[in-house]
Parts: sequence; structure tokens; C-alpha cells
Amino acid sequence: MEKKTLFIAICFLTTLHFLQPQIASGLTKRKIVTVLSIDGGGIRGIIPGTLLANLESRLQELDGPSARIADYFDVIAGTSTGGLVTTMLAAPDKSNRPLYAAKDINNFYLQHAPEIFPQSSRNSFVDKVTGLIGAVSGPKYDGKYLKSIVKEILGNLTINQTLTNVVIPAFDIKHLQPIIFTTSNGKMNVSKNALLSDICLSTSAAPTYFPAHYFETKDAEGKTRTFDLIDGGVAANNPTLMAISHITKEILLGNYEFVDMEPTETRRMLVLSLGTGTAKREEKYNATIASGWGLLSWVYDDGATPLIDVYSDASSDMVDIHVSTLFQALHAQNNYLRIQDDTLSGNLSSVDIATKENLEGLVKIGENLLKKPVSRINMETGQFEAVEGEGTNEEALRHFAKLLSDERKFRTT
Repeated sequence: MEKKTLFIAICFLTTLHFLQPQIASGLTKRKIVTVLSIDGGGIRGIIPGTLLANLESRLQELDGPSARIADYFDVIAGTSTGGLVTTMLAAPDKSNRPLYAAKDINNFYLQHAPEIFPQSSRNSFVDKVTGLIGAVSGPKYDGKYLKSIVKEILGNLTINQTLTNVVIPAFDIKHLQPIIFTTSNGKMNVSKNALLSDICLSTSAAPTYFPAHYFETKDAEGKTRTFDLIDGGVAANNPTLMAISHITKEILLGNYEFVDMEPTETRRMLVLSLGTGTAKREEKYNATIASGWGLLSWVYDDGATPLIDVYSDASSDMVDIHVSTLFQALHAQNNYLRIQDDTLSGNLSSVDIATKENLEGLVKIGENLLKKPVSRINMETGQFEAVEGEGTNEEALRHFAKLLSDERKFRTT
């Protein structure tokens, strides 16, 4: 893993050193590029929702009550539930301002999650049997309510209309390849300028939970392009590295103009990566139990989904390890802030137990996370450990807000 990470870093630096961008005229000069990344995780999207509300309130203290997250980030990337949050933050309303303030994200989950993930008699014997049968015969939820509410909120908005650049992944099961929807691609390629509602339904179509999502677009010549998509989390549950790659590409294309040349591109990036929590410390699976699992048990085990848990957590952690290693190696670790809670347990670690008690518990998890010390992943254990001298996550977000505000003011003056 260390060799692979080093190889990625070397390739990254070598490319940036020798390929100097051709700067386009008329671009806004900037000191840094700002990136926000939001993991997938179902109802656990409440956790980053709580963190974002805190960050936006800090920005409003600095720049006034009309300040919104989308005003400060050049790129917002989100997978699955993170893709929904990304869209809420960046999609325009009729006055061309964000559809949602960050403080309203959790209200969306509290109001709609019980309908998206209906909980009726889920703990009964009949429900468990139904869930077991569903693991074989079809998805756990039909997705009809999610589809209706997403289409109602987003209407005919397309990705090229977002107020800032967004990056939202999905996975095409027909062609077995990731599909990455971005604002810039939507502007350049009409076949990738999909409805935001279709993109949200695609990136959140988690296998076993929701049906795959199919839709069509037209290219510039009127030819039909088809998409057969499932949850972007199978490719990038943590989309931070994907967002950085997107930024790097834009820099090389000359779509950003900087006031000075930094020795490395990572020092030109300010990256905030928000997790949705994991259950590392719960240790709910072990080799003794898993040794007896067949295909069905790996997919569904008494309400849990071991295979999905393994893939989503592995994806998120590997990205954090690569990005953290890269920024530290280039002495730019203060430009990368990852906030994650790896102590979830019981129902709080679930992606779909949308009871009132559990949803409110996730809000408290987010609030408590603000009070915890800034942490970084331990490369050996995979667990998050406090970093001495860097304060709490809330203090880090306050500092982050100041950097974002200063950068915005620099660009506008």
C-alpha cells in the first residue's frame, strides 16, 4: 500500500511539474482552490449535515446572514447521500441562490427519511423473514418516495445549472465502469448534462436497498445515450480523491489562474472532507463468524449487510490514507481536514434505520463530533487518533471558515 501511495504521489507531482497550464484570459485570480467532499452513508448524512450547518454559521458570522456554502467552495463532491447533500447545497432556486441553507439539511432528513426508509414492524419476526426473502428477490425499498421527493424538489434542473462545480459519481452496471457527473462536463457535453434528479437517484441507488436507476439523454446530434446506474459508493464512497483529480485536471487545462506559483499543487488546494461515520470500534464482524457465511449471509446477515459495509468502509479509508499521505508528504497537511467518527455502534451505524430516536441520535453524534479533537487516520490500525495541538473539530471549522472568507474577499476585491 505504501509503494502504491508513493507511486501516486510521484506521478501527481511529476505531471504537475512538467505540464504548466496555459492560462485562459479573463479568469478570476485566486490564491487557492477550495474543495468540499461528502461521503455516502444513507441516513448518516445527518452527521455531515450537522458539521456543514456549523461551518455555514461561522461563515455568516464573518460575511453576513446570506452567506451559503456554495459561495465558498470551487468544487463540492458527494457520493450517494453525500450527492444528495451536494445537490441541496449547489442547486439554484428561482432567485438563483442555493435551494437549501446548510442548517436545513438535517430537517430534510428528519422529515423525509422515515418515508424513504419505512420502518413499520422492522423488528418483528415477519419483517426479518421478509428482509431475508428481499435480499434474494429484490431491493429492500422500492424507492418510490425518494424518487417523488427528489423530482418534486429539483424539477427540470440540470447539472450545468449548479451554482458551483459539483462532482457526483455513479456506477454503470451495463458497462461496468464509474460515471462521474460534473458541472464542467455538463456544460461541455450535452449527453452528460443530465437532470439533477436522475443523478441523485443514480448515486443513491445502493445495491440491495434501492432499485438501479435508468435514464436517457441526447447528445449534440440528437442520438440517445442510456445510463444503467447504481450507487456511486461502489466506486468512490469517499469522493475526496476524485474531487482532487478533477481540480488537478482543471488546473492543467488552465481553468484556474493563481496569483503566485506554489511549489506543489496541494498547497493550492484547501480540502474539507466529511465522513458519515463508521462502526470500526464496534467490531461487529469477525473471521470466526464470517468463515461460515455463504453468498446470502455476506449480502444479508440478520439485517446487516456485511459485503456493502466492507466495500464502503474500505473505499472511504483507502482514499483518506492516500490523500492524507500525499498532503503530509508535501508538507501541506494543514490544507486537508478530514472529520470522521469511527465509534458508531448499534442502530447508529445503520444506513437505513430511520426511527425518530435514531435520527435524533445521529444529530447528537454530529454535535458531539464538533467537540472532539481533530484526528487523523493511523496508517497501521486504520483508526482515527487525536492530533495534539490542533484543537477540536469545531475550532478547525472556525479556522477553515476564516480561510474561506479571506479567499472569497480576495477574489472579489
